[in-house]
Amino acid sequence: MSRVSKLPIELWDPELRQMTDADHGSPLEQLMGGVMAHAPELSKAMNVFAGSMFARSTLPRRMIELVRLRVAFHNQCRSCMAIRYQSAIDDGLDEGAVCSLEKPLEAQNLSEREKAAIAYADISSTNHFAINEETFDELRKQFTEAEIVELGMFTAYFIGFGRLAAAWDMVEELPSSFQDKSTKAAPWTHESVPFRA
Repeated sequence: MSRVSKLPIELWDPELRQMTDADHGSPLEQLMGGVMAHAPELSKAMNVFAGSMFARSTLPRRMIELVRLRVAFHNQCRSCMAIRYQSAIDDGLDEGAVCSLEKPLEAQNLSEREKAAIAYADISSTNHFAINEETFDELRKQFTEAEIVELGMFTAYFIGFGRLAAAWDMVEELPSSFQDKSTKAAPWTHESVPFRA
């Protein structure tokens, strides 16, 4: 069971319920939304913020999803690792690309831009004190200044909220392989769950 209870959908703030189309969400979407529904005003603001980030980003959705999944691995956020956003699938994400996240710098099916973004996500997730001028020199080989800002904002968002989701331990609606905590989880070794966004 999640460490924070799920608010039953009939008790959600009506505006939040409508905004998220919660009645038509998957059990996992309803679990995650139900936990956040305890703070409806913040949850609505979070939905607007995240929706705006994704709607206004110039980075490919596939790249953002690869970064999100790699950060989820470092965070060991099982609900984050299980999710596959439909918008990323529509932009060319497949499980082959997800499997490449195990050894991304060796992957043949990831672009140089994707590898650079993942490398930045790795260092940001595991040792942000090691980020230096060389880190940004490498990013500038693949990205504009504006894209570097976007990448940084998405990475920070995924690190922070991924760690929060990992602490909340929302696993009961995940495939059973993600519920087994006897081993480290990885998005490339477990069954995924489609998400509407």
